This record gives sequence, structure tokens and C-alpha cells, in this order.
Amino acid sequence: MSAEDLDRIFRDTFAGRRVLVTGHTGFKGGWLSLWLKQLGAQVWGYALEPPTEPSFFEAAGLDRVLDRSVIADIRDLDALSVTFEALEPEIVFHLAAQSLVRRSYGEPKLTFDTNIGGTVNLLECVRQTACVRALVNITSDKCYENRGWVWGYRENDPMGGHDPYSASKGAAELVSAAYLHSFFADRADLGAATGRAGNVLGGGDWALDRIVPDAVRALSAGQRVPVRNPSATRPWQHVLEPLSGYLLLAHHLLNDPARFSGAWNFGPAVDNARSVQDVVVEFLRCWGSGDWQDLSDQQAGAPNEAELLQLSCDKANLQLGWLPRWDFQRTIGETARWYKSYADGQDTTKLSEQQIADYLARS
Repeated sequence: MSAEDLDRIFRDTFAGRRVLVTGHTGFKGGWLSLWLKQLGAQVWGYALEPPTEPSFFEAAGLDRVLDRSVIADIRDLDALSVTFEALEPEIVFHLAAQSLVRRSYGEPKLTFDTNIGGTVNLLECVRQTACVRALVNITSDKCYENRGWVWGYRENDPMGGHDPYSASKGAAELVSAAYLHSFFADRADLGAATGRAGNVLGGGDWALDRIVPDAVRALSAGQRVPVRNPSATRPWQHVLEPLSGYLLLAHHLLNDPARFSGAWNFGPAVDNARSVQDVVVEFLRCWGSGDWQDLSDQQAGAPNEAELLQLSCDKANLQLGWLPRWDFQRTIGETARWYKSYADGQDTTKLSEQQIADYLARS
């Protein structure tokens, strides 16, 4: 699909639409909200305060960009219902979550309450709101039962999860499927789908225990980058890659809800599956300075993290016409450029908008 065709589809789909994004103060939700505003949508956000300081929400000035920012908890059904009643959204993107694997070991109840209970609340609001025509519920690649396969997991593979975060996302998928088959299938004008992606990189992520934010913090402090598990292999992708998939999926849900409802994977090309060490080395090269240290021998008793997890994206490639656009080097390069620009005091709202434009143009 050409850049012109993709941009036209997005603008025709979202311009003037009422769109609700839960989790808009987070990393992925913030980027998605900014992109939707560029496309001319009326965007409301619903989330807790930004989870980090600094944050993409602050750096991109989203409090000024969005039509309304509702600061509330996804676990609060009453507050969420009020927001649905006020906006009457046509399209809903659900990204509000407790999104950190290691945090889930320390706060399992919070993780389950947010990722399962919060999803139930969201689905209940959609069930009771007749004007919603497309729902894209974002879960995670970690929803699959990880068997250490070298090939990619497909949408019909079993759900699972050995840690609280992964289990919560697998459960959220099962809950979503139950609502789809029990309630949404009877609404001919509603398409509902889940999107599975993970290991996204990009500017504006300052979460703990993520390799790029850890690297930025260390480099900014003149320290070596700590690396817990350098051999772990992940399917790295720029944040704009899965977001473009979610947008394209929403387009298809609006036009043919019965066909496109269900689960979808959005991951990078096979050669973007690299080790954490590869990510750090390339990031340091793009940053222009710095070094890293291997802490793997200090991880005795640390929470378990899977060594390998890949997705098969054949379904999205063939049925949606979605394909990744940036390779590994471009992904790391654009990410490093964003953080260096932020550190230099540049306008990161304009930079973020330009990166979206460049992504569409593949320039």
C-alpha cells in the first residue's frame, strides 16, 4: 500500500469522528492520540495522570492538543460510563493498562484489577453505548502461552501466561472474545477486535525496566547502561508500526465489522527480532557515545523473563494489507533522535508529528 493511499484511508476514516482513547497519558496511547488529532478526529482521552515524569503526554503537549483529557481510573465504571455518555464515541481504542511485567510481580492484584477488570468495564460501556461502531482493544504479544517456539505465534494459538502481567493479558483476550460472541455479534454495525503487539520503541517512553528508557537515564547521568538480560531476543518495532495497524484495523471494522472482528497480531519483520544487546549497541552508536554493562550474573532470584517471543503477522499482512515500514536500524535511529532532541530542548511536538509524516512517507 502506498504512502498516499494509507494517508488517504486514515484521513477519510477518522476526520471528524468522535474517538475515545483510554490510556492516552501513556506512551503508546499518547502517540496514538497525537496521530488521530493529525488526522482530524475529535479525540478524548481517559486515563490516570501520566505514569512517569517526564512523559510523552507532557513532552508532546497533549493537554493542549486533545479535545478533552479525562483523568480517571479505568477501574471506575461510573466515571468511565459518564465519559461514554458525554462523548458518545464512534470509535474506541482501549490502551489503559498496567503494562510492566516486572511490576506485575510486585503488584499482582493491581495488575489483574486493571488489565482484566478495567477491560470488563470498557466492554460494558461499549455494550451499553449504541453509537460505538469500532472497538480496538489492545492487549499484548505476551497473551500467548509461551512455549519458546522459534516460529511466530498465530492468533488461534492458546492464551497463557506464567507471570501476572502475561496472565492478565491472556485473560483480557478471553473476556474480549466472550463479549464479542455473546453481545457484539448481534450488532451488525459494530466491529470489535483485539490487537496484539509488544516491545515497541520510540521517543517519550520513560517507564522503568525498559531497555531504551534505562539507557537514556544512564546516558543522561554519564553512567554505563545496565543490561539485565542481553541475550533475550524480542521482535523490536517502532511504536508507529503497531499504531498504524490499529488505525487500519479500525478502518476495516467500520466498513466490514463481521469479517474483521477478532484477534490480530502486529509485529515486525523477522529480521527485526534481535537481542537486547543488539538494541543497546545500536542505540549507543546512534547516540554517539556511551557504554553498557552486563548484569546477567546479578539476576539470581529475579523475576523470570522469557528469552524468545515472536508473532506471525500473516493475517494482518494478507487481510488488512498491513506491513512494517521501518527496519531495525531506522527504528533505533528515530528513537535515539527523539530523545536527543528532547534533551536539547527542541520542540518534540513538531518532531513527533514529523516522525509520523516520515513514517507514512517512508522517507
